[in-house]
Amino acid sequence: MKALVLTEIAKMEIKNIEEPKPLPKEVKIQMKYVGICGTDKHLYQGLPGSATATPPIVLGHENSGVVVEVGHLVESLKVGDRVTVDPNIPCLHCRYCHEGKIHLCENLEAVGVTRNGGMEEFVTVPERCVYKIPDSLSYKAAAMTEPVSCVVHGFQELEIKQHYKTLVIGDGFVGQLFVSLLKARNVGKIYVSGHNEKKIPLLKEIGADVVFDPEKDQIDETFDVIIECVGRPNTQEQAIQMAERGGQILMFGVGDPDTTIQVNAYDVYFKELIIKGAFINPHVMEDAISILDHQVIDVEKLITHELALDEVEAVLSGENKEKITKAVVKIS
Repeated sequence: MKALVLTEIAKMEIKNIEEPKPLPKEVKIQMKYVGICGTDKHLYQGLPGSATATPPIVLGHENSGVVVEVGHLVESLKVGDRVTVDPNIPCLHCRYCHEGKIHLCENLEAVGVTRNGGMEEFVTVPERCVYKIPDSLSYKAAAMTEPVSCVVHGFQELEIKQHYKTLVIGDGFVGQLFVSLLKARNVGKIYVSGHNEKKIPLLKEIGADVVFDPEKDQIDETFDVIIECVGRPNTQEQAIQMAERGGQILMFGVGDPDTTIQVNAYDVYFKELIIKGAFINPHVMEDAISILDHQVIDVEKLITHELALDEVEAVLSGENKEKITKAVVKIS
């Protein structure tokens, strides 16, 4: 079968590899669509995502497809089922798994990170990580279930009230997902900080009240909830500085593991700030499927590019200079 293999750091090749066979509690999925995520760029560069990807490996953790074979102990799925995949595979026996914090698993594995993912024609996945999708949900939209589920988990980390003034830092795909969910909750006023003027009409269409460029516009506002979706020191520090007293800051953007930021400790104390992280997507895949199926988020409107496998590396390496907010790869 055809697969796009990360053969070494910053190098990918399309190869013909052997089709995988499912283990007794696994299913084999014919891939339809796979999303390209910022995490894939990190993995391509040799940086960790939810775990470290060791070449040779097939990336792709935002997946949808159809079941074509099941292991003999599989009970909940059958050939022909339309599915999406939670890529994260907790061990279920470490301290954090026993406490219900499966996303913090000490032995976490992941499809498209520690084992082959969706940038190939067929992939095998543990039954417990596979979710059926309704016929009304397209494969293209269903491939976005994993990023939507991560955003849902981040949303659940916050206490959101309708009168709160919120700021989303970052006008990319993840920022757009958060804006959509905030709008669905009828949050009072939604601000977005970004740099791309061309995205302003879309951001306002999906729910933003004010869109500003922090390098050009003077915004003397503070916010009850700030969601940082960029992962850079300047935007992370900006998030803390712009928090209202009693404010909540969600650090959702993935930074470089060696990055540090400066925090005014007195502000944290005096404002009684709550600063949280949000790592992957525990227990929310079914919520994300429902959100997509009911078009609480019209996710296909947010996808800007559809690619073939041989176009992926140019995106991950930066050789492709197009303004790609969100790309999916059509596999079959």
